[in-house]
Amino acid sequence: MSTRMGAKRPARPPMKKRRQGGSSARRPQAEAATSLSATKKVERGVIQIPQSLTVKELADLLQVSPAQVIKELLNNGIMANINQTIDFETAAIVAQDLGFETKEAEIVEEVLAGVSAGAEDRLVEDAASLVPRPPVVTIMGHVDHGKTSLLDAIREANVTAREAGGITQHIGAYQVEIRGQKITFLDTPGHEAFTAMRARGAQATDVAILVVAADDGVMPQTQEAIDHARAAKVPIIVALNKIDKANANPDRVKQQLADAGLLIEDWGGNIVCVPVSAKKRQGIETLLEMILLVAEMAELKANPTGPARGVVIEAELDKTRGPVATMLVQRGTLQVGDNLVIGQVSGKVRAMFNDRGKGVKRAEPSTPAKILGLADVPQAGDTFEVVSDEKTARLIAASRAKQKQAEAATAQRAVTLDDLFAQIQAGQMKELNIILKTDVQGSIEPIRTSLERLSDENVKVSVIHQGTGNVTESDVLLGQASKAIIVGFNVRAEPGARKAAETGGVDVRHYDVIYNLVDDVKKALQGMLEPKYVEVIDGRAEVRQLFKIGKGEFIAGSAVTDGKITRGDFARIYRDDKIIHDGKVASLRRFKDDVKEVATGYECGISIEGFGEIQPGDIIEAYRKERAS
Repeated sequence: MSTRMGAKRPARPPMKKRRQGGSSARRPQAEAATSLSATKKVERGVIQIPQSLTVKELADLLQVSPAQVIKELLNNGIMANINQTIDFETAAIVAQDLGFETKEAEIVEEVLAGVSAGAEDRLVEDAASLVPRPPVVTIMGHVDHGKTSLLDAIREANVTAREAGGITQHIGAYQVEIRGQKITFLDTPGHEAFTAMRARGAQATDVAILVVAADDGVMPQTQEAIDHARAAKVPIIVALNKIDKANANPDRVKQQLADAGLLIEDWGGNIVCVPVSAKKRQGIETLLEMILLVAEMAELKANPTGPARGVVIEAELDKTRGPVATMLVQRGTLQVGDNLVIGQVSGKVRAMFNDRGKGVKRAEPSTPAKILGLADVPQAGDTFEVVSDEKTARLIAASRAKQKQAEAATAQRAVTLDDLFAQIQAGQMKELNIILKTDVQGSIEPIRTSLERLSDENVKVSVIHQGTGNVTESDVLLGQASKAIIVGFNVRAEPGARKAAETGGVDVRHYDVIYNLVDDVKKALQGMLEPKYVEVIDGRAEVRQLFKIGKGEFIAGSAVTDGKITRGDFARIYRDDKIIHDGKVASLRRFKDDVKEVATGYECGISIEGFGEIQPGDIIEAYRKERAS
């Protein structure tokens, strides 16, 4: 039970559900209420109560005074005022205490259907009422290449902001104006936040600015940003930063970009490249003009009339103002007083501020705004929509929360090698996206070539991102957003990435033989793949010293650093972050005793089956294989 959707409940005595019709121990006042309401029950039949409603709405439904409902809530240990929101279970017990039969109202589906129908109607109307809108831009690139400096330079170049006294507060997004045309910038941390939004279904960006330092060139994070922008099918503009530095080499960077698949216009390609110096404020106006040019070619339009829809850029819980969310309106016009549904959160726009902290009454397409009045803090990347009234907003939010719980209980991976053939046969898969991570650069090209050759008339195999090193959370986010399978060759998944993959349902596969990797994908495409066994990591141990137990035989004196090590587990040996052996835990000892398992924080002696070359500093990763359900 909750007194407000999404809010934490205060500790209180549990409400005791009483049998229909009351009990002999009931107080005289309750008996009177029961007698009164029993008459109403006969007249009105069973009372249908929605999933959530306010105390006043419950009183109106039961045709009793709000004071009577509040009194019943107090008798059951709940403090609530007339405008407090309560859930179905709480309302049902109050109603039954007053002598009513109750049933959960089955109207959410109708409400949701109505909202969906209204959205479809608006889509049809949009064609006749579309008007140009400002482009929405995200700046991405390598960590030291000047993204923040470029954002600052753009802010300072904005005449409108200077005239208004400068930007007074950070709201996650802001607008600049050049020659009477506006551009909206999303001030996000980079490609991971950009992709996290896509993973939740929110395509918020129209143009991606790729910042590359002229003295440093294309770096691993640059390549990641390119792949994330391409996967989102967003136009890319290259901002060649730091051109003022003595060791700047633009031609070398352009060659690296060409190698990464971005051919600059100067070299006969279609990628706009603008030399800039964020430090000396050079080339900023040209960059803004190029953004407007690319946006004009994309013919960005939206319908500014009707209820607003959009996406949450960022959200937080303010100590004085409660839940605060920065929204980007994508369609319609958001106004103070509008009732909102944002994912599983509902609310009403009580106040709205623009990117300079000034209170505003409305926000049109591509306009960022900070709003107050939500019941809880939504997630960044959640989409919002305006509905007719607060009751409808609460019903939809409650329904989505219920649906989310049901989905979590029966979580299924979106794309796996195991069910790939079935999806192809059903016509649901036209392209298999793969993220490839290997231990060395030299392995990438032969694996990529072998995989892409598996494409046929039914499905295209595309490696949308490749790189060296372990599988990271960023890889998993891209996999989730692009419905891709992650393939690791002689690398492992980092702990955070494993957790994210489990939560997001992303299929991560590990291989140490190229033939097996390619063969598995080929069999999956043909529907011949054997049942999959998933790896479950039990724990890790670090080898501290060696103890000789016989000729050429050693016990690795180790400390368990994570999870537990179990005798009989499979075990990978890592040295300098590379796999040097994959075998089994042959024996496990604590002092002189053989033991079945050793937990985190304890020391033990480990011997690995068929491997006598273990050294201090090696990492032992223990895992087991379970057949996938």
